[in-house]
Parts: sequence; C-alpha cells; structure tokens
Amino acid sequence: MNAPLLELSNVSTFYGAVQALRNVNLAVYEGEIVALIGANGAGKSTLLMTVCGNPHPRHGSVFYAGEEITGLPTYRIMRRGIAQAPEGRRIFPRMTVRENLLIGAQAGDPEAAEGQLPYVLELFPRLAERLDQRGGTLSGGEQQMLAIARALMAGPRLLLLDEPSLGLAPLVTRQIFTAIRALNQERGLTVLLVEQNAYQALRLAHRAYVLVNGMITMQGPAAELLGRPEIRAAYLEGGM
Repeated sequence: MNAPLLELSNVSTFYGAVQALRNVNLAVYEGEIVALIGANGAGKSTLLMTVCGNPHPRHGSVFYAGEEITGLPTYRIMRRGIAQAPEGRRIFPRMTVRENLLIGAQAGDPEAAEGQLPYVLELFPRLAERLDQRGGTLSGGEQQMLAIARALMAGPRLLLLDEPSLGLAPLVTRQIFTAIRALNQERGLTVLLVEQNAYQALRLAHRAYVLVNGMITMQGPAAELLGRPEIRAAYLEGGM
C-alpha cells in the first residue's frame, strides 16, 4: 500500500497542563473517506486543529504527502493542499455568499479557483440562488453548505470536515452527506470527517477511528465498526 496522504504518529496535544490527545496514531490514504467518531469532549476537533497547526503537538509527528509538517505555521500547512470546514461553520455573516466563496479561494491557486466556482455551485445549487445574499441571512443548512463550498474553493487535496451535520434537520444532513460522497467519488477528494452522527459517518466512510478521552480505542473498516455491538451500544442506539 502507498504511504498515507496524512499520518499522525504518536501525537499528544495539550492545552496548557490539560492533555487533549494521547499518543494518537492515525492514517488517511489518498482517495478515501475516514471518519473519526466519539463523544463530546473526546478530542475530535483538537485532532483536526492539530493537523492544521493550532495547537502544535507537544509530542509526536504529523506528516502530509510524505513530508513532516509538525510545527509549521497554519498558513503554510493549509497552502499545501489542506482545507477545513470548521465546527460551527464560521462563515462571514456580513459578506455575501459570493464574497465568502472568493475568500476561500485565497488559500489556494487563484487559477484553480476559477474552475472550482462552477463546480461548488453545481454541488450546492441552493448557493447559486443566493450568491448576492449575506451569509448571516442563510438557514443553518445553507450556511453549512457555504462553509464546505468555501473550503472547496481552494481546490484542496485533503478536506477536513468538523461536525458537518451539527444542528441540521435530517433531510439537510442527507443532502450534505450526499455531497461529500459525490466529492469523493467524482473528484477523488480525500476526506477526514469528524462527526457525532456515527451512523451516517460510518455509512459514508471507508474506514473509521473511535476516539475516547483523547485516545484511539478502535479502528477498522467503517462497515465492520457499524456492525460491532459495542459501537452500536455506545454511539448508535436511538440514532438510527
């Protein structure tokens, strides 16, 4: 098997004296969707932020495309072909949809961004109808679409998605996950997905990791984890 596109090796991350990640080993290969599931406070968002360089790991190493990126500033990491749609969307509410998208393009190749705009509007046709509308006036689902589309405008090789279904109605959640699947199948986009909706995440992903109190406790093919009784009891009961 080829080397991973993204690899975390024995990564430990702290916030002051509080340890958030404990000797995490994780790999994401080109062209796959990898889900990271776990309860609130397990360290899922911290893992994504550690990949992005804020915070830096205190111990261990992060590799991307065969090069170590541990300790690099965030802007240099992201310019290597990584984009993130963060938890809580964090769009610019006073800017229009178009302006939000153009800001996302600044992180990548401007020429590539020109080709991205038609694609993201085809992927999320609702945004095409609201290009001149302020981001803050969009519904929650539309804002999530905008957050993902903004990340895609940089033409990333690796997309980090942090809780894309958070607070969304089931119908909108399905639309978001359908779009993620299309990105992977049509564009070959590699995705690391942090998601509390374990059922939807495991149905979508190729492989998955379970994070508990900052430690990876289980990993394997997503379909296999979906069928494991301990996963169903901890994360799926009542959520299907």
